[in-house]
Amino acid sequence: MRSGRVWQVGIGCAVLAALLTLLVAARWQPLLRLDALVARDLHASAVTSPGTTQLMRVLSDWVWDPWTMRLLAAAACVWLWRGGDRERAVRVAAVAVAAAVVSQGMKAVVGRDRPLWPDPVDAAHFAAFPSGHAMTAAAVCGMLLWLLPPSAPKAWARGAWVLAAVSVLGVGFTRVYLGVHWPSDVLAGWLLGVALAAAAILWPGRRNRPKAAAR
Repeated sequence: MRSGRVWQVGIGCAVLAALLTLLVAARWQPLLRLDALVARDLHASAVTSPGTTQLMRVLSDWVWDPWTMRLLAAAACVWLWRGGDRERAVRVAAVAVAAAVVSQGMKAVVGRDRPLWPDPVDAAHFAAFPSGHAMTAAAVCGMLLWLLPPSAPKAWARGAWVLAAVSVLGVGFTRVYLGVHWPSDVLAGWLLGVALAAAAILWPGRRNRPKAAAR
């Protein structure tokens, strides 16, 4: 993806995330009603489908868990560092750390309660907004896609994009399905994760400097 498009996507996601945060903090009723409607319907399905619910827990708590994503980022950092590409290694590490810091910081500031159910199928701690699972998945997957070499076969590139999309969208769905997040928590996590990845990709450095300025 070209730097101009990355800049547009990053700014757009940051603006939308800020707007969504304001709406949640202001307890804008149309958004809260929509959140409640979607969360209630998915929770009803989770209660009556134990097999599907168990699968969602495995995907959420193991396959797409934030620590799984951080391990992937760490492996990419080691690979880049050993290959001499220390600048990109630092960027990937910075995004993984920033996603955790921003997520926890916003949870503390916004202080949104998680959904409460009389018959919960899962549990989670701390505040709800934004979803750390969704933010970490979007940020790390975005950085891993950035690492794809231009010479990679098109089939591999398409496969990587599909896998990233399934992971990012999938983990968000599992968090709402399991009744531990509102849909807008997940949406905010996605937007913030993409914004963080875009910021890291575009951050000034040797890789992004014009050749004339690097002399």
